[in-house]
Amino acid sequence: MPMAYDPTTHLLLTPEDNEAPERVVRLRELGIGDVPVPEFDEFARELARITSAPYAMVNFIDEHRQYFAGLYTPAAANAVELGPLPQGPAQPGRVMARDHGYCPHVVVRRKALVLEDVCDYPRFAGNPVVDEIGIRSYLGAPLIDRTGTTLGTVCVVDQEPRPWGREGLETIKTMAGKLVDRINARGTAAD
Repeated sequence: MPMAYDPTTHLLLTPEDNEAPERVVRLRELGIGDVPVPEFDEFARELARITSAPYAMVNFIDEHRQYFAGLYTPAAANAVELGPLPQGPAQPGRVMARDHGYCPHVVVRRKALVLEDVCDYPRFAGNPVVDEIGIRSYLGAPLIDRTGTTLGTVCVVDQEPRPWGREGLETIKTMAGKLVDRINARGTAAD
């Protein structure tokens, strides 16, 4: 996959992800990452409620795309379309190109990311989600399972700047830990 660079600053917009092939294998072993999971939708709903964010996702990333196996959006009439649909079982709004958004950065860094206003960060302000969807703030944490594999992220976004602060950071990390516990329980059953 070609890497995306901001033509004005020449900053790498999407990080290189050398672990994607191993991640895909692990996601297949767990049976997650390419179809909606009602438990993950409910988790996203709870995450949105706790953070008061309009959008929340449980996101799994492969070499080419992101798949929101858990998704919470405002009322369907006001929901944004997050990307084009590929061929296959995906539902509208559950798929986004790998070079869109900030979750690929969280996966590669293996650390939570807090962007109270993405426009304050030249590296992130040029991301396609800013112009195409109007995303202005992001809060996300990695999902690292018991094998040490970073499977994806949990995240919330808003179309307004948000002062997430330390409380937001601790909340997203705690929620990621709770979901990893659930995924690890699935993995024990699958292994």
